[in-house]
Amino acid sequence: MATPRSGSAGPTTRTDRRKAQTRQKLIDAARGFLASDTHATVSIQDITDAADVGFGSFYNHFSSKTELFEAAVSEVLEELGRLLDDLSGDVDDPAMAFAQSMRLTARLAVTRPEMAQVLVRHGMAYIDADEGLAPRALRDIEAGVASGRFQVGEPRLALATTAGALLAVLHTSLVNPEGVTDATCDEVAEQLLRMLGVPLVEAHEIATAPLPDASAVSQV
Repeated sequence: MATPRSGSAGPTTRTDRRKAQTRQKLIDAARGFLASDTHATVSIQDITDAADVGFGSFYNHFSSKTELFEAAVSEVLEELGRLLDDLSGDVDDPAMAFAQSMRLTARLAVTRPEMAQVLVRHGMAYIDADEGLAPRALRDIEAGVASGRFQVGEPRLALATTAGALLAVLHTSLVNPEGVTDATCDEVAEQLLRMLGVPLVEAHEIATAPLPDASAVSQV
């Protein structure tokens, strides 16, 4: 994984770069514990050992395990959000942009399993977050409403329904990989489009349109 992942300018001095690298190592280690659902029982020593940094380095960056794991979950959500933005940046139709993001996210269990594990285990708690995946999904829903493509009374309720459906599909895919195919992921997007008021035939066409190549976008 490349570092740093922040959208801001990177560290400018050798010391700053070293600090940023140590912080990122701790976050990467935390992501592994979150994905395996062992974060509740690990010690700070376990974390620093996994990150291959000194124990004392931990408190130079985080005041507690809770702060570290919150930062790790936020990074996963922001990472996915930026990836979807990159892939949908040239899509003008809000319905197409929404469906494309849903279809790509539903495929995460195959394309990025660690990210999928973190989302399934911890993503719902961040449904109201100001950064990451949720505000981008809400943005797409509200854009669809504003353009008349979606018929939704309460966009945040639509966001909650969308999040629940996606997390359930990701969970199923992780538990039973053979049971969730690309066609299944597309059908989920189609059903969500229909929930948002897109007619049946059009929803099917949008949900089965060619997808951009996610592998062409570098890991962020």
